[in-house]
Amino acid sequence: MEFSEEQIDDFKYTIEAALLASSDPLSIAEIKRMFDEEVHTALVKDMLGQIKEEWSARSGELVEVASGWRIQVRGRYQSCLDKLEPQRPPKYSRAVLETLAIIAYKQPVTRGDIEDVRGVAVSPNILRTLEARGWIDQVGIRETPGRPALFGTTATFLDDLGLKALSELPPLDDLGELVEGSPDMSEQMTLDVERVGEVTSDSLAVHETAASQTIN
Repeated sequence: MEFSEEQIDDFKYTIEAALLASSDPLSIAEIKRMFDEEVHTALVKDMLGQIKEEWSARSGELVEVASGWRIQVRGRYQSCLDKLEPQRPPKYSRAVLETLAIIAYKQPVTRGDIEDVRGVAVSPNILRTLEARGWIDQVGIRETPGRPALFGTTATFLDDLGLKALSELPPLDDLGELVEGSPDMSEQMTLDVERVGEVTSDSLAVHETAASQTIN
């Protein structure tokens, strides 16, 4: 279907309005559902590209994350905004961050796998904390005695870090600082890189197969 220039502009402004109004990223499919007309994916992507370019010189920016697209404030202005509503970022213990790192870089993993890497028992509260934050979820089961649950990170985890895919995860040394969102916490929250292990493309790729396993 051919659209007039006026219609395309209206579509673009509608998308922009939706991005500004939404508290969550919007996927291409969600954007297309807003229109009565059949708007092809290629056209939506083109309009998103135009919006991204138009916002390139503004205090906000259009970014693509795991769950879709969102307009967010540029990082350089965040420290000023924090003064309007000062909120200390949540502090996570070393145990929580090490557990998150193991899951993020070696997923899918069982609780036993995490304990093998850390060398200590994993408290259920640690996993509950990460699940409550929306950063991890059960992605399957391992077909071994006891059928232990397999855990992996979520799209929310990537969204909160401003990433589109697991392949964009930062070096392991930087994960604690990125999660905390506060540079002055980085020393206190330094992760034990040697214990967690070096990231490989294979360890990240395994996550794709975990999602297809049945959860009982």
